[in-house]
Amino acid sequence: MEVSIRNEADLTNPTTITICDTCKRQGWNEKNRAETDGAVFASLIEMAARTVPGLRTRRHSCLMGCDWGCNLSITAKDKLTYVLGNFKPETEAATAVVEYARLHAESETGQVPFRSWPQAVKGHFTARLPVPNDDSE
Repeated sequence: MEVSIRNEADLTNPTTITICDTCKRQGWNEKNRAETDGAVFASLIEMAARTVPGLRTRRHSCLMGCDWGCNLSITAKDKLTYVLGNFKPETEAATAVVEYARLHAESETGQVPFRSWPQAVKGHFTARLPVPNDDSE
């Protein structure tokens, strides 16, 4: 698959970061925390993405990656979808997710060259899903 990067995000087809807001990392204890790790991570991602053109965020309760915690997906119509997880709910990780999503938004296919990946997302990818109903390679 050829990777093509456009100069700016397509605002008519935004890339969406869907964040699991019910994720709890190992050791999470409701007596010690008012919010789940997923809710904290969602807030950090929302804050980092608020001024990035071509991106939107949404929360979803349970992406079924409970063994990893802090799970999310990055998707847009007619583009590859990426699923990531096992993040610590920290600003550095949230900023890296938003940067990767920005690159996804600028990409023709959603594929981002490895050399462009922010360091803090490397090792967190769990799946790459093809465009539904697209039989091209």
